[in-house]
Amino acid sequence: MGDKRRFFNPAQPQTLQIAVILMYFRGGYLLLLMVIYFTLPLLIAAQVLAYAAAGYGIANEKRWGYALGIVMSFLPFFFSFLNTGNPVGGFDPLSLIFAVALVALLLHTQSREYQRIWFK
Repeated sequence: MGDKRRFFNPAQPQTLQIAVILMYFRGGYLLLLMVIYFTLPLLIAAQVLAYAAAGYGIANEKRWGYALGIVMSFLPFFFSFLNTGNPVGGFDPLSLIFAVALVALLLHTQSREYQRIWFK
Protein backbone atom coordinates (compact mmCIF):
# COMPACT_ATOMS: atom_id res chain seq x y z
CA MET A 1 0.00 0.00 0.00
CA GLY A 2 0.96 3.67 -0.20
CA ASP A 3 2.69 5.82 2.33
CA LYS A 4 0.74 5.80 5.59
CA ARG A 5 0.63 9.22 7.28
CA ARG A 6 0.31 9.33 11.03
CA PHE A 7 0.44 11.80 13.90
CA PHE A 8 2.01 9.28 16.26
CA ASN A 9 4.19 6.26 15.47
CA PRO A 10 4.12 3.50 18.11
CA ALA A 11 6.86 1.59 16.22
CA GLN A 12 9.47 4.24 17.07
CA PRO A 13 11.65 4.11 20.19
CA GLN A 14 10.11 5.56 23.34
CA THR A 15 12.50 8.49 23.24
CA LEU A 16 11.07 9.64 19.89
CA GLN A 17 7.49 8.84 20.89
CA ILE A 18 7.74 11.03 23.97
CA ALA A 19 9.52 13.76 21.99
CA VAL A 20 6.63 13.82 19.49
CA ILE A 21 4.12 14.12 22.31
CA LEU A 22 6.12 16.97 23.87
CA MET A 23 6.30 18.74 20.49
CA TYR A 24 2.53 18.61 20.14
CA PHE A 25 2.10 19.60 23.78
CA ARG A 26 4.38 22.63 23.41
CA GLY A 27 2.61 23.74 20.22
CA GLY A 28 -0.77 23.31 21.89
CA TYR A 29 0.38 25.23 24.95
CA LEU A 30 1.52 28.16 22.80
CA LEU A 31 -1.77 28.05 20.89
CA LEU A 32 -3.67 28.10 24.18
CA LEU A 33 -1.69 31.15 25.31
CA MET A 34 -2.58 32.90 22.05
CA VAL A 35 -6.29 32.19 22.63
CA ILE A 36 -6.23 33.20 26.31
CA TYR A 37 -4.50 36.51 25.63
CA PHE A 38 -6.43 37.17 22.38
CA THR A 39 -3.23 37.80 20.49
CA LEU A 40 -1.73 36.47 17.30
CA PRO A 41 1.91 37.51 17.14
CA LEU A 42 3.52 36.12 14.05
CA LEU A 43 6.43 34.65 16.02
CA ILE A 44 4.18 32.60 18.31
CA ALA A 45 2.00 31.44 15.41
CA ALA A 46 5.12 30.34 13.53
CA GLN A 47 6.30 28.41 16.60
CA VAL A 48 2.94 26.64 16.92
CA LEU A 49 3.14 25.53 13.30
CA ALA A 50 6.81 24.56 13.59
CA TYR A 51 6.25 22.41 16.70
CA ALA A 52 3.32 20.66 15.02
CA ALA A 53 5.28 20.16 11.79
CA ALA A 54 8.29 18.80 13.67
CA GLY A 55 6.16 16.32 15.61
CA TYR A 56 4.38 15.23 12.44
CA GLY A 57 7.67 14.93 10.54
CA ILE A 58 9.25 12.81 13.26
CA ALA A 59 6.17 10.59 13.50
CA ASN A 60 6.40 10.02 9.73
CA GLU A 61 10.16 9.38 9.88
CA LYS A 62 11.28 12.42 7.89
CA ARG A 63 14.78 13.81 8.33
CA TRP A 64 13.48 17.37 7.99
CA GLY A 65 11.12 16.70 10.90
CA TYR A 66 13.97 15.54 13.11
CA ALA A 67 16.12 18.54 12.14
CA LEU A 68 13.23 20.94 12.76
CA GLY A 69 12.56 19.21 16.09
CA ILE A 70 16.12 19.79 17.22
CA VAL A 71 15.95 23.46 16.20
CA MET A 72 12.62 23.90 17.99
CA SER A 73 13.90 22.12 21.12
CA PHE A 74 16.75 24.64 21.45
CA LEU A 75 14.62 27.68 20.54
CA PRO A 76 13.32 28.39 24.09
CA PHE A 77 16.92 28.48 25.35
CA PHE A 78 17.84 30.92 22.55
CA PHE A 79 14.90 33.22 23.38
CA SER A 80 15.77 33.05 27.08
CA PHE A 81 19.36 34.03 26.27
CA LEU A 82 18.14 36.98 24.16
CA ASN A 83 15.83 38.18 26.95
CA THR A 84 17.98 37.59 30.03
CA GLY A 85 21.51 36.95 28.83
CA ASN A 86 21.28 33.50 30.43
CA PRO A 87 20.03 30.46 28.45
CA VAL A 88 18.07 29.15 31.45
CA GLY A 89 17.35 32.47 33.18
CA GLY A 90 13.88 33.03 31.73
CA PHE A 91 12.38 29.68 32.72
CA ASP A 92 10.19 28.69 35.61
CA PRO A 93 11.26 25.28 36.99
CA LEU A 94 8.52 23.25 35.26
CA SER A 95 9.14 24.84 31.85
CA LEU A 96 12.86 24.23 32.27
CA ILE A 97 12.25 20.54 32.98
CA PHE A 98 10.15 20.13 29.82
CA ALA A 99 12.63 22.07 27.67
CA VAL A 100 15.61 20.03 28.88
CA ALA A 101 13.63 16.79 28.52
CA LEU A 102 12.80 17.56 24.88
CA VAL A 103 16.45 18.25 24.03
CA ALA A 104 17.57 15.11 25.87
CA LEU A 105 14.98 12.92 24.16
CA LEU A 106 15.88 14.10 20.67
CA LEU A 107 19.64 13.90 21.22
CA HIS A 108 19.49 10.55 23.03
CA THR A 109 21.62 7.86 21.39
CA GLN A 110 18.58 5.70 20.70
CA SER A 111 16.79 8.56 18.90
CA ARG A 112 19.84 9.54 16.86
CA GLU A 113 20.53 5.95 15.78
CA TYR A 114 16.92 5.30 14.86
CA GLN A 115 16.65 8.45 12.75
CA ARG A 116 20.01 7.77 11.11
CA ILE A 117 18.88 4.31 10.00
CA TRP A 118 15.15 4.70 9.32
CA PHE A 119 14.39 8.34 8.51
CA LYS A 120 14.21 9.36 4.85
